[in-house]
Amino acid sequence: MKVAVHAGQLLQPVPGGIGRYEIALLRHLPEFGVEPIAFAAGDRPRGVAHRVPWIDLGAPHGSVRYELWHRLRRPLVRIEADVVHAPSLAIPPVRDRPLVVTVHDIAFRRLPEVTTKRGFAFHTRGLTLARRHASLVIVPSSFTCHELEREGFVRDRIAVIPFGVDPPAPRDPDEIDRAVARAGVRPPYVLTVGTIEPRKDIGTIVQAVDRLRRTRPDLTLVVAGPRGWGEVHSLDRSFVQVIGAQPWSVLDALYRRADVFCLASLYEGFGLPVVEALARGVPTVATTGSALEEIVQGAGALFAPGDVDACAAQIGRMHDDPEFRIELGRAGVARAAELNWSRSAEGHSRAYARALAHPAS
Repeated sequence: MKVAVHAGQLLQPVPGGIGRYEIALLRHLPEFGVEPIAFAAGDRPRGVAHRVPWIDLGAPHGSVRYELWHRLRRPLVRIEADVVHAPSLAIPPVRDRPLVVTVHDIAFRRLPEVTTKRGFAFHTRGLTLARRHASLVIVPSSFTCHELEREGFVRDRIAVIPFGVDPPAPRDPDEIDRAVARAGVRPPYVLTVGTIEPRKDIGTIVQAVDRLRRTRPDLTLVVAGPRGWGEVHSLDRSFVQVIGAQPWSVLDALYRRADVFCLASLYEGFGLPVVEALARGVPTVATTGSALEEIVQGAGALFAPGDVDACAAQIGRMHDDPEFRIELGRAGVARAAELNWSRSAEGHSRAYARALAHPAS
């Protein structure tokens, strides 16, 4: 089966989690008899293996093309493939073949104050097009599935397929230490990873670490990830290191040497950094109320979004209770083993076959 995968996110300045998702699909789908064909309006980006065919759609590029897709349903995407997959809410217009759309989350609907007006309008239109035209919608969690049902999507047209991680490769401990040092980081530290934007609520972690420093004055907070939309306050504290986007070898090392990993997001449809931390046995703290509870499944500690006291208490417990740290570390590795990209790609291959058998009317 040939599947045309829109890989436009890889051409963005900040590809983010959707970009990593696209790369993982292109890498793992051939394991299950799917021949991916990547397409976007631009040259082949780094990270897309040359064995994967790449189709440059040409002009118009970027947001102009996406606006035409959403407003006028032009220009049509004409690629010789059995199925077309939109891995985000940039919905290409296609004819005579099934369209599969991935909806990662609908944070723009639930928390419109932490997105731009343009982003809200664009994603709202994309959600409408997905509901109207997709043969099948893929979501990474049951949480997002329930959210879409509330938005009028039919359950029979939704496939819940968790995303994943590749198993961590063995690394020399000294090389790990050198990679952490190259980033200018010294243990002990709490690590958070992701695009720096209001929805990630990094300020709660800053306040929690600040409180913990009263008894652990050497503890720091390391914030790894690119700048996104919106103003994020509280990052100018002396104990906060904002190190930006890092090469994977450095990020992997930072995970492995972190005392605690914390994700304080107000809303997540999955949470790739949490799974990456779990896979490395890092004691993990995350928020309740969205998909993170479902992803962690008892392999991490939880607190309510915005609750600084609870966040500090959970991070502090990781330091004060070595047996608890070890227990969570083992549980995290076991949980992450259930969430791998190969298994996710297999689920996607079944979803494509399902869409091909039951195209939208």
